[in-house]
Amino acid sequence: MRLLLLNAKRATSCVSGKSQKLRNLSFRITLFCSLLLSLTLASAQDDMEKEDDYKPFNAGGHLKNMHIWHGFVVHPGAMFATNLEYNSRNEKFTFGVWGGAGLTTVDVINKNTGEAASAHYQEFSIYTVYRFSDKFFAEAVTHNNYTGVEERGDKLRYWSYDKTQGYNFVDINFGYNVTPNTLLYLATIVAGGSGDYETQADGSLKDSWTHYFEIKSKVWEKDDYKLSLFAGGAWSFLTDKTFYTEDKGNVINVGMALSKTVNIGNYKMPVEVTAMWNPEKQKTVLSLDLTLF
Repeated sequence: MRLLLLNAKRATSCVSGKSQKLRNLSFRITLFCSLLLSLTLASAQDDMEKEDDYKPFNAGGHLKNMHIWHGFVVHPGAMFATNLEYNSRNEKFTFGVWGGAGLTTVDVINKNTGEAASAHYQEFSIYTVYRFSDKFFAEAVTHNNYTGVEERGDKLRYWSYDKTQGYNFVDINFGYNVTPNTLLYLATIVAGGSGDYETQADGSLKDSWTHYFEIKSKVWEKDDYKLSLFAGGAWSFLTDKTFYTEDKGNVINVGMALSKTVNIGNYKMPVEVTAMWNPEKQKTVLSLDLTLF
């Protein structure tokens, strides 16, 4: 009898030990599965947040006291500029439109009457960019500055690239960051648009295919202040006259740009001030660019 009781106790103890081991194993498996599920859900949530962070479309707005470009004073008065663009998920490709509208007018001469007329600066340009790497990009821009077209007696044709009409041309551009702070930039005008040609002795028009080359380098930075220096020149391998110069190639764009952020309450507004000198036209200006959004 005692032997039977002893064996029963041993059996009960053995079963109890096995049950405890099973419970411990079950707990560990449950805990592992819970942790694995938590990590999976967290990863999925991160992926969803990354998915949600991608915004393919963007827009921006700038207020300027004047509009300058490649050493040109495109518009000498206050103007508003805005852009609307699409960006690919990998941030390599951009397609957008850029527009400018003058808050002040300029005088143009009507070719039929010979009288001066006031016209507001107007531009609607299309651009596309592809970034091959963090250092190298290619860009194509069709510039459509139709300021005063009708006021000077011409017919407004937005998609016209007539050489002599004088407001549409295409730029093919390349940029390369030789260092994180220094950019080399080359732009070439194609198809002789907007006056990029030279009139020959027989009256024919020879395309200049004007090249513009610029070096821009950030030379100082502290907090949110950044100072950059730049120099650019233009030339043509085919004609003496270029899009930017009258007689021959020349340095046309020298200066410096200081950018910072102005805090207005909780609103942060990037600001850039540029001092530019064009030796070809003996023109010096100081421009202000406020990024509104």
